[in-house]
Amino acid sequence: MSLQGIGFLFQCYLVLAAAMYFDLGEQEQKCIIEEIPEDMLVTGYFLLEPWEMNALSHSPHLGVTVTVRDPNHEVLMSKRYGKFSKFTFTSHASGQHYLCFQTNSTRFSVFAGERLKLHLDVQMGEHSIDPVPDKTKDNMKNLENSLRHLVDQMIFITRQQEYQREKEEVFRQIGENTNSKVLWWAMVQTSVLLTVGFWQMKRLKDFFIAKKLV
Repeated sequence: MSLQGIGFLFQCYLVLAAAMYFDLGEQEQKCIIEEIPEDMLVTGYFLLEPWEMNALSHSPHLGVTVTVRDPNHEVLMSKRYGKFSKFTFTSHASGQHYLCFQTNSTRFSVFAGERLKLHLDVQMGEHSIDPVPDKTKDNMKNLENSLRHLVDQMIFITRQQEYQREKEEVFRQIGENTNSKVLWWAMVQTSVLLTVGFWQMKRLKDFFIAKKLV
């Protein structure tokens, strides 16, 4: 492996140290759901490794196919990567996005039973924290990068708040429509019960008159 590959692998370990991970079988696909605002740049870092670190991998050329679908289940991106890499995409609509990961294997499905671990870290924003350690000695450059990151985080928080307000408005409208339907249904039930009651009273009265009991 080249020095660049070793460096990138080390960077992935640094970023994914506190990230989530889940088991992923060979030739298996699993998806996660992320709530993403509109027009948001999303960057994901992943690392695929054997579940047992001391176990010998039977698929040295194993990779990962990343597929991203928007809230309408339309494919935003689908690309094949190696064992460790990063992917980026931009959301076009607010809502639940589906991030699917499937391992690639050249072995027949009968023999593809290796248990793997996928480390994943998803960052949102124009200037997500770069896993590459900043080697510059220019303090002004560091300060500028920090300020850009803070501004982008503020924009991300603002978009998240707008998205939450949109969801609250949708839930409020659903609640109002439901309450309105419940009210109308109660009124219809009451009207039907009153109508049936008056009709029964009239029928009983006519019956008693016919039998000359009244």
